[in-house]
Amino acid sequence: MSVGKIHSRGFIDGTDMLEYSVPLLLAQLSLASLVILFSSRLLKPLGQPSMVPQILGGIILGPSILGRTVGFTEHLFPLKGFIVLDTLAVFGYIFYFFLIGVQIDPWVVKKVERKDVIIGTSTVALALVLSICWSFLTMDKISLEQEIATSLPAVATSESVLSFPMIAQYLTELKMANSEFGRLALSCSIASNLFSFCVITLTILTNQQGEKFMMLKTLSAGVAMTLVIFVVIRPAIMWMLRRQPEGESLREEFIYIVFLGVLAITFASQATGLNILYGPLIYGLALPAGPPLGSALVEKLDLINSWLFMPLYFVKNGLVTDIFSVDLKNYLVVQFIIIVAWTGKFLGALISALYCNIPTKDAVSLGLIMNVQGALELGMYKMMKQAKAIGPEPFAVMCTSMLILLATMTPMLRYLYDPSRRYAVYNKRTIMNSRLNSELRVLACVYHEDNVPTTISLLEAISPTIRSPISVYTVHLIELVGRTVPLLIPHKLSRKHSSKAPTSKSIVNAFRYFEQSYHGVITVHPFTVISPYATMHDEICAMAVDKKVSLIIVPFHIRLTATDAWETFNKGIKIMNENTLNMAPCSVAIIVDRGLISNSRPTLVTWSSYRVAVLFLGGPDDREALALGVRMARQPNINLTMVRLLGDGNITSEKTKESELDNEVVSDFRLNMAGNYRVMYIEEVAKDGTGTIAVMQSMEKNYELIIVGRHHDQQSPLIINLMGWSEETELGAIGDVLASADFQGNTSILVVQQHTIVGNKSRQNAKDFSLKMAQEIEEESEHLPIHRETV
Repeated sequence: MSVGKIHSRGFIDGTDMLEYSVPLLLAQLSLASLVILFSSRLLKPLGQPSMVPQILGGIILGPSILGRTVGFTEHLFPLKGFIVLDTLAVFGYIFYFFLIGVQIDPWVVKKVERKDVIIGTSTVALALVLSICWSFLTMDKISLEQEIATSLPAVATSESVLSFPMIAQYLTELKMANSEFGRLALSCSIASNLFSFCVITLTILTNQQGEKFMMLKTLSAGVAMTLVIFVVIRPAIMWMLRRQPEGESLREEFIYIVFLGVLAITFASQATGLNILYGPLIYGLALPAGPPLGSALVEKLDLINSWLFMPLYFVKNGLVTDIFSVDLKNYLVVQFIIIVAWTGKFLGALISALYCNIPTKDAVSLGLIMNVQGALELGMYKMMKQAKAIGPEPFAVMCTSMLILLATMTPMLRYLYDPSRRYAVYNKRTIMNSRLNSELRVLACVYHEDNVPTTISLLEAISPTIRSPISVYTVHLIELVGRTVPLLIPHKLSRKHSSKAPTSKSIVNAFRYFEQSYHGVITVHPFTVISPYATMHDEICAMAVDKKVSLIIVPFHIRLTATDAWETFNKGIKIMNENTLNMAPCSVAIIVDRGLISNSRPTLVTWSSYRVAVLFLGGPDDREALALGVRMARQPNINLTMVRLLGDGNITSEKTKESELDNEVVSDFRLNMAGNYRVMYIEEVAKDGTGTIAVMQSMEKNYELIIVGRHHDQQSPLIINLMGWSEETELGAIGDVLASADFQGNTSILVVQQHTIVGNKSRQNAKDFSLKMAQEIEEESEHLPIHRETV
């Protein structure tokens, strides 16, 4: 391929297209992306991180597998095409680390605690001591080739250190970054990374005696570049961001300026003798993570860089990795040193974590996490090979060992890590178990401003009083894009607006006015959570445990308007809601707003009469829904109707514990609500699911709010025919039917799920609930009248 052979005229001329640089590059790009994509799809059921199929794809295209085919490497990856291939691969590598820097908040260093420093330094220190001692012992006891012998100390050192960016990316892929364990691992990796940098710097200064002055110049250049980026460039970018109109997307020219900055700083890194990746990584760290800038950069760069340019980097790495060229003896020697280093990191993290009173499972998981490697390590291996610090055989062993490590470690980590374990609550936190004359703690989630009026009205309906105040922990949930570490921002309800999260300002203000309207009765604690939807439930559940709340309120992921239009759909919110329902340490209520309150009357207090119905079929969720309805009945402008749906004209056909609890709760409800003209009890009889739907249709225009339980006995004739109707699993069969667009009217739906019952406390909980109702409402001698109809 000569310099002039760039564009080919195709097969018409009868020439070989791969002799021209453009067709050759297109073929290489296509082949690299397809092989890595195929490997990724193949390993997806095993839950492997992206680094595994990427490294595997490079090895497949290299001399280890496809490269052994005659003519494959010579035609598709000839030496004469390496200049263009290497250039694009370096561009991909530059932007890869720039994006990693963009997604990391550098101020997370301030959150590193003493125990994180102990664990981080112990991890690297023990690995260094064990691996370096073993490498020198091996050199003394075993006769080795000169190239292998001189490589062993470098192998031991490089395998003992670790990098924070790769661990952060790995935890994000495994959806662990915003868990308590993930934060611990990130903090420990920061300490390890800083200690590793010091070790490597001291090693270079010690070994390269003739180049100490050059090394000091390089370090000075690195410090100077960091200062320029953080003191000059970052303030300039922040100034440009402040000039952006609030609520509008970033201007295209601003994004281009940032991209040009990457190229300019990369050039400056090379010109000052620094590593080509240093400038882009520091530049990315200096940019504000998350929206609006960080998310925009990730959105524009991540896809094309991850699936087009970075595959070339891994292929280029695989082309110089020949597994079968390694002598068995050399392989065993190098591999054993690598295993010793891995063991040192694992034991260092494990022992120090146990010393810091970290649970055993988390300590073992932390030991595994500290062995994570990625693209940064691959680049380091390549530089060591180019600097003759390691030979081709140790390089091949280290690359394949990284693949084996990640592939085997990930399943073990997934098995050990149980995110639901930290949310286990032994004292049931439900509405039924909360005392009517004590503080009720509620966690209210909102996604956007439209959720605020409905949430406030629901909190008002729960009827706070001086004897029974409500403490509300309101959380504005924002999807995390362009950031690795999730963010929890607490706000203070003061007259001054919070500048920490501008997008939450109006929501915080609305709840500030709400608290002022109910001074002394309602206390609001606002927060903003910025996290991926897939792991956002971790933040919600962790806060529910920490604040000891009894009820979590979340909006439905689809907003139904008064015209029954499906206004918005967000798959991420749906996933978050379902995860919250599955792992919540307390009861959960999902509000389906058809737009009545938010579009017509802003709050509940403006209603002269607000009609609430509880549809009761039986079961713990329905009993929790009834408990919530009883609390609402204390509000003077709320009219409560309990509609009990019966099958075959009987209360129950089987005397089970659940049915006995249902009967007991309903009997106490009728007894304690007798004489209250705002409360009505109705019994409806249905033979099958068709009758159940008919009952619900009769309710749809008669109430402003219908409260239902989420789970019911699936074998019940009242439910069994509705299972095929259900489209939204987060609402359950009854809730989904009521919320469907086929039902007319503007009735909002509240779907309640009771926290899982622990032990055999069901009967006692029902009795306690009955006593609490009796204490709150005047007792009368007669029952509520029964209105019975058969459908």
